[in-house]
Amino acid sequence: MSFSKRIRQLPRNVWAASLTSFFMDVSSEMVINILPLFLANVLGVRTSVIGLIEGIAEATASILKLFSGWLSDRLGTRKWLAVAGYALSALAKPFFLVANSWGTVLGARWADRVGKGIRTAPRDALLADSVDENRRGLAFGLHRAADTGGAVLGLIIALGLVWGAQAAAVKLGAETFRTVVWVSLIPAVLAVLALALGAREVRVGAKGAKPPKITFRGLGKNFLTFMIIVSIFDLGNSSDAFLVLRAQERGLNVLGILGMLITFNLVYALLSTPAGDISDRIGRKRLIVGGWLVYAAIYLGFAVAGKGWHVWALYGLYGIYYALAFGTTRAMVADIVPVELRGTAYGTYNGVLGILDFPASLIAGLLWQGVGPWHGFGAPAPFFFGAALAFLAAVLMIAWKPKPIAEAPSV
Repeated sequence: MSFSKRIRQLPRNVWAASLTSFFMDVSSEMVINILPLFLANVLGVRTSVIGLIEGIAEATASILKLFSGWLSDRLGTRKWLAVAGYALSALAKPFFLVANSWGTVLGARWADRVGKGIRTAPRDALLADSVDENRRGLAFGLHRAADTGGAVLGLIIALGLVWGAQAAAVKLGAETFRTVVWVSLIPAVLAVLALALGAREVRVGAKGAKPPKITFRGLGKNFLTFMIIVSIFDLGNSSDAFLVLRAQERGLNVLGILGMLITFNLVYALLSTPAGDISDRIGRKRLIVGGWLVYAAIYLGFAVAGKGWHVWALYGLYGIYYALAFGTTRAMVADIVPVELRGTAYGTYNGVLGILDFPASLIAGLLWQGVGPWHGFGAPAPFFFGAALAFLAAVLMIAWKPKPIAEAPSV
């Protein structure tokens, strides 16, 4: 079967979830990628505090991913939990309009991530439940492509708004940031409507069945080993806010940073779907290992970059890592756990990695400031650290030999 025909035959839920992620990323990427600049340029916040904000927002909210995934298994439903999460993220956006301190930004960022915590595991389980194993990588690849395509459009809109408001200014202005937030509210609402009206519920098991425990035990040794390896990688994968700050530190202005982000998302969007299809054919592990090795090489590049255009070029290549590994790891979760526990597995996966985002981002902020044995390294330090852990995780993934499990038919 041809690649294009395989895409056309993907079920309605895959397309509905992909359209929803497209709209939400149009909204989110307009705001989130310039939020570090708002914090640093307008509010005068230091990198350690920015790392703290990112870490708390991601880690605290991500605890909910454990419960939302478990609850979707408990109820045997996926759709409406995901819709509720998208709605909460949409409602959090207006609070950025009144932010005049880093505490207010933290609150709005946290609420937005709570919405993500509620929706992510049920949505991923909905995707996995809607396709069979032979098309799972393609489905997750298409979803990531749509998600990233929304990021591209969102960044282009943000670029136009910044250009119109302050042309080639080096630093972001407060009014420009608020204008971007206002416009971002429209696609946020469309995202909620797309999933609420477009997706069909997928029932898994009997409603009222005994709820699975929130534990690794029932998910098996495959999942436990997988999570240990992925967690090692994630501890060095700090918030991309530090890449934005690195670009500005190397000389890129606001427009240059937005152009850099557009380049990254274009690469990511163009490669995600074919990468997912390849993972169905040659196996997930190879794609993940390849993506992590690309990540390690690129992070070394970020560490030694001397000019702004170096960071821009590396950030474009960074999209290759995302295309190869980001959606593929999510597809692999469904490969290694029983179907009736997929919601719990996705909740555990996203929750654990979300919690690790706190130490990852905090460590990166402290390393940037030259704390402890990294004194004197400055800005390159978190990138050396991330490259080392990515390489270690890749070696461990190569050595891991997961045992196959019985595959249940898709609904």
